[in-house]
Amino acid sequence: MAAQKKITRAEQKALRPIQILDAAFEEFVRSGFTGTRVEDIADRVGVTKGTVYVYFETKEKLFEAMINHFSVPFQELLGITASLSGSATDRLISILGLLYEQIAEDRTTRELTRLVIAEGHRFPDLIDRHHDQFIEPIITKVDSLILEGVASGEFREVPVEFSDIVVAPILTTTVLRLIFDDRRVPTPNKEAFLRAYFDLLLNGLLAKPH
Repeated sequence: MAAQKKITRAEQKALRPIQILDAAFEEFVRSGFTGTRVEDIADRVGVTKGTVYVYFETKEKLFEAMINHFSVPFQELLGITASLSGSATDRLISILGLLYEQIAEDRTTRELTRLVIAEGHRFPDLIDRHHDQFIEPIITKVDSLILEGVASGEFREVPVEFSDIVVAPILTTTVLRLIFDDRRVPTPNKEAFLRAYFDLLLNGLLAKPH
């Protein structure tokens, strides 16, 4: 087995902020903002508390940077949705499938959701920016697809709030898993869930339901 390449001091320094953010995520998830100690984050990384403060001046700034860091997959998701092709139905199903994977199935995103809910009152400006940058564009994309389908006759006329109803099952599943873990809400079978989800959705949305 080949020996692992030893990273240089410069490479290690470049990696340090990400290592701190990863460790901060685990500590904030475990203890919440108030219960998290910067020294515990430092211990996870194997550095001193002072090193953490070199990169992040306060625990508040560290929390904000952590939220932004772990929200990047939503930006990537938006990039994917822009490249989808096919009918409005095909693209809507693709987007919702991607959302389900990113929100309900991804442990990091689920825990990020928990933190946003639990600590939102402490960081209202941060949470508002998070919504405007990452959540609202996805909802807008769903809205535009529904309107496109209505205009083409593929979808029937629906209320303007319909996009909230469209994504609600994904959010409900996510929140239930956060509350009960797998004690009362077994991990859903992805394929079965999406089949039932799309069947209900399309029978309410298509101009000529299946």
